[in-house]
Amino acid sequence: MKRPPWLGPLVAVLVVYAVFAALTPDTFLRGQNLLTMARQTVVVGICALGMTMVVVTGGIDLSAGSLVALGTVVVARLLKEGASPAVAVLGALVVAAAIGALIGSCVGYLKWMPFVVTLGAMTILRGAAKGIAKEQKIDCDTRGLEKLLSADLSAPGLWIALALAILVAVLLGYTRFGRHVFAVGSNESAARLAGINAARVKVLVYMLSSLLFGVAGVMELSTLTVGDPTDSIGLELDVIAAVVIGGAPLAGGEGSVVGSVLGAALMTVIKTGAVHEGMPSWTQEIATGAIIVVAVAIDQARQRRRR
Repeated sequence: MKRPPWLGPLVAVLVVYAVFAALTPDTFLRGQNLLTMARQTVVVGICALGMTMVVVTGGIDLSAGSLVALGTVVVARLLKEGASPAVAVLGALVVAAAIGALIGSCVGYLKWMPFVVTLGAMTILRGAAKGIAKEQKIDCDTRGLEKLLSADLSAPGLWIALALAILVAVLLGYTRFGRHVFAVGSNESAARLAGINAARVKVLVYMLSSLLFGVAGVMELSTLTVGDPTDSIGLELDVIAAVVIGGAPLAGGEGSVVGSVLGAALMTVIKTGAVHEGMPSWTQEIATGAIIVVAVAIDQARQRRRR
């Protein structure tokens, strides 16, 4: 019987959690700490949902962090100009989806390399965010958006993230579109011969993933309460690491929403545990980099076993 791809990440989360719980039981085991870790996982977790779809197609998206920052800036700018929270959020999501459609068109129809396209998009979007914000943070009245990730179990952001995870899992696992996404990632040439429009699939995937990055930007604004064009630098690395740890090979064709969410949770547990242990921030950055290297090494070993 084939082992589920999320089993490894689940074991890793439990083991790491047990280690930090043993080291700092007085603080790490508190219910409020669990809630805090859940809130801190929301942004990376939502981004990981979108990145999972991209990686399954055999692509990559390095623009996630910049798009999250741009999302905070767009929402804050619209709120400051008098738009309602609903209009501000909708505006950010429309912008994110349009950017994703453009990136997907470059990858799907023009056949440009995803790494190059999204690397360029990462810089362009960061510059656009700074331009819109006039190279400074945008202070605004969030008018209730700050409650999305409030410090209690009723925080809407937690339930929105869970609902999105279920939705993406159903989309990938139980729809024709999901089957096409896996087919394109497994063997694009064979998918085309089977009548699948691979370019259209990629456009939709990048549009949906960018839309999810936009949602993550709204969640990030709820914690920052300002639009910050310099926010989420390096976030894309955490997201990619979470997806790879979750069992999605960079070569494409496989991926698990549950695994990606567990990968995001693992990143949060490690960072939170490091804080409780009093580790300085530079050691946390080293640990994050090491996790990324280990995740890629595991992915390569997984690929060699299949050959």
